[in-house]
Amino acid sequence: MKDFETLKNINDKGVCAIVRGTSADALKRIAEALLKGGVSTIEVTFNTPGAAQMIEALCKEYADNLLVGAGTVLDEETARIAILSGAKFVLAPTLNTKMIQTCLRYNVVPVPGVMTPTEALTAWEAGARIVKIFPAGVLGAKYIKQLKGPLNQVDMMVVGGVGASNLPDFLKAGASSAGIGGELVNAQLVAEGKFAEITERAKTFSRIIADFRSPQ
Repeated sequence: MKDFETLKNINDKGVCAIVRGTSADALKRIAEALLKGGVSTIEVTFNTPGAAQMIEALCKEYADNLLVGAGTVLDEETARIAILSGAKFVLAPTLNTKMIQTCLRYNVVPVPGVMTPTEALTAWEAGARIVKIFPAGVLGAKYIKQLKGPLNQVDMMVVGGVGASNLPDFLKAGASSAGIGGELVNAQLVAEGKFAEITERAKTFSRIIADFRSPQ
């Protein structure tokens, strides 16, 4: 049931911070900044040099505080590496059923990337219970609402072009969570050492989730 608990955590937390192209030292400071701002789900993309080692280090140091996943996982071989490094969930920008099967074999949550209803249903039939709608910013919140109509059993994480301005609309349309990259873990802020600003941005996204879920 470990994968069910992970899926519940992803949806409960609502925001997954996407970290791409950073160093191991910066990643630790990013993680601490995010935690201060109330964001405790983080994805390290596999097109980041040393991603496997970074995921392993995060899992060891923040085992009780962070839910750590791997992103930009394009095949089953990379999925296995990510899982052995400690990733609790595995995201992809594309749909690869072998990646899904590998994750399920190891009791890890697969989050395949889909765009069309056919892809979403194919992912569901392969065993995925949450899909990454990508690129969500291009498709828009109305698209999510339309997709949820016939496929309401599928949890949907919106990724790509999602920020503070449109996240509320995606949540209202039925998205269960969101992956936030540049608007949260901004590369320039990291380069300039402005981790306090990342904390403030994390607080903003945490507040959006809390406001949406609070009784009206």
